[in-house]
Amino acid sequence: MMLQLMATSVHPTAIVDPRAELAEGVEVGPYAVIGPEAQIGAGCRIGPHVVIDGRVRMGQGNRIFPGACIGLEPQDLKYNGAPTEVVLGDNNTIRECVTINRATAEGEQTRLGSGNLLMAYSHLGHNCDLGDRIVIANGVAVAGHVVIGDRAVVGGMLGIHQFVHIGTMAMVGGMSRIDRDVPPFMTVEGHPGRVRGLNRIGLRRSGLAERDGGAQLRQLQEIWTLLYRSGHVLADALIQARQHELLPPAQTLVSFLEASIGQGRRGPLPASR
Repeated sequence: MMLQLMATSVHPTAIVDPRAELAEGVEVGPYAVIGPEAQIGAGCRIGPHVVIDGRVRMGQGNRIFPGACIGLEPQDLKYNGAPTEVVLGDNNTIRECVTINRATAEGEQTRLGSGNLLMAYSHLGHNCDLGDRIVIANGVAVAGHVVIGDRAVVGGMLGIHQFVHIGTMAMVGGMSRIDRDVPPFMTVEGHPGRVRGLNRIGLRRSGLAERDGGAQLRQLQEIWTLLYRSGHVLADALIQARQHELLPPAQTLVSFLEASIGQGRRGPLPASR
C-alpha cells in the first residue's frame, strides 16, 4: 500500500532527541518523548504522551496511540543495561497505554511483525517474537520469550506464561490461563486453558476451509480427532499422523506439536474432555 506522505510534523511540546531518526511524513503529537536511538519509519503517527526510548526500529505506517511506551528496559532482573532492541514492522496499530519492552541480553530483540493490532493496556514482554496480522485484545499480559504466529487472536484480560508458543491462526478465549503452548488452528479457552476444537471461523475467514475443495480442512479435522480424541498418548498419535500424506495445514499442526513436546519447550495444552 502506497503511503500518502506529508511533511514530518513534531508538536512544539514534544521532546525529540536530535539524534533520533524520523523519516518523511512522521507525525509526533503533544508531549511525546522520543529518545536518541529511535528510528521511526515513514508515515508513522506518534500520539500524545507516547514514550519511545532505547533502541527502537519502527517500519512504515505505524499508529501509536496516547500513553503507549515502547522500547523501555525489560522487566527482568537479569537485565544489566545491554544495548538491546525493539523491532516493529509496518502498519501496526498500538492502542492506548500499550507497553513493549526491549530484550534482555546483548544482541537480542523484541520483535513485532506487520499489520498487528495491540489493544489498550496490553503488555509485550522482553524477547517476544510476534508475526503478522495478530490481534491482542485489551489487558493481555504477554510474558518474556513468548512466540505468537501469524493471524492468531488473543482474547482480553489474560496472561501468557513466559516461553509459551501460540501457533498460527489460533484463537484464545478471554480470561483464560495460558501456561503451555497453543497449537495452530485451534480454539483455546478456560482456567487452566484447554483446547476446545478447530478455529473454524478463523479458517473460513482465511479462505483455508475452501482450498482443494475443502480437503485441507477435512484432513485437519481428521488429524485433530486422531491427536485429541483417539485415546492415544500424544507422542504415539503424532507417529500415526506422520503415516499420512499431510497437506500444509495438518503438516503445520503436527510439526508444531512435535516441537512442543521436545526438549526445552513447555509442552502443548491438553484438550477438554
